[in-house]
Amino acid sequence: MRELTQSGTTTIVGRSMKTQQVLHNIDKVAAGRWPVLVLGETGTGKDLVARSIHETAGQGPFVPIDCSSLVGPLMESELFGHARGAFTGAVGPKLGLIELANGGTAFFDEIGELPLDMQAKLLRVLQEKEFRPVGSLQQRRSDFRIIAATNRDLAKEVERGAFRRDLYYRLNVVTLRLAPLRERTDDLEPLIDHFLSLYGTGHILTPEVRSALQGYEWPGNVRELENCIQQMVAINTGPMLHICDLPSPIQNCLQARRAQSMAVAVGASGNSKPPARAETPDRFFNQDIPILPLIEMERRAILHALEYTNGDRGVAAHLLGIGRTTLYRKLKEYELAV
Repeated sequence: MRELTQSGTTTIVGRSMKTQQVLHNIDKVAAGRWPVLVLGETGTGKDLVARSIHETAGQGPFVPIDCSSLVGPLMESELFGHARGAFTGAVGPKLGLIELANGGTAFFDEIGELPLDMQAKLLRVLQEKEFRPVGSLQQRRSDFRIIAATNRDLAKEVERGAFRRDLYYRLNVVTLRLAPLRERTDDLEPLIDHFLSLYGTGHILTPEVRSALQGYEWPGNVRELENCIQQMVAINTGPMLHICDLPSPIQNCLQARRAQSMAVAVGASGNSKPPARAETPDRFFNQDIPILPLIEMERRAILHALEYTNGDRGVAAHLLGIGRTTLYRKLKEYELAV
């Protein structure tokens, strides 16, 4: 993850070996003007890496182009511009994103979404440095560095005919692969602290929350982690942030793990054979066994929490480390009218 400084530059946040390798590669590729293809899952920070390459190079404008938003008949106009009167509503000439990137960097985000006909036109621009605005008879020039990013496997897209092979080889000169957050857990702590300092006002995570964040898979990667911290800070004045303050997906993950652990424990208990009577000390049969079923332990814990909080269900749920909705469900499940 990056941090925008007052000077407008970016700083990558992370201490894992994979992040350090990305930083090293950014410095290397920024020294030239080779095309760069950035690969990675959604939310891994492909756009931030592209901007860091551009800022390290320090040349011209940085023009982001979201290929997933280029739809419909105005797509070509957005990229290449148009002449006055080119179509209904074209009351004046317009510069396209390609021309705006002249002398700098054009960042094609999610380039795998670009239609085949536009891929052909982009290839010509990369080869000839020339293009023609919609409705114009004159060629224009634009010399820029291209950085493209995608969460797709472009090699497979080429094989199934959804992406041009010649454009793929034109883009795939230098490849940077960004690992998902679950594969670089050493980055979690610095990223958490970074987002807390960015969005929090003295907020502090309990050890239980940090442990839960460390154990989560983060399918949305760094973007999901940032959103998680934002949610927790937005709904709590602080300073301490507890398990019950975590967003629903992480709460659900914790609940699933607890349920799985209980199922394993019950299964192990059910599959184990009790020792023979002759080998068992008589004291186990002459008195009540002092072991409660897990369900009964949970029921008693809920009752104790409600008694301790004088029936305040919100505080009781907080002390139990579960959400209020979960507490209501368990009260109904155990038929506890408290």
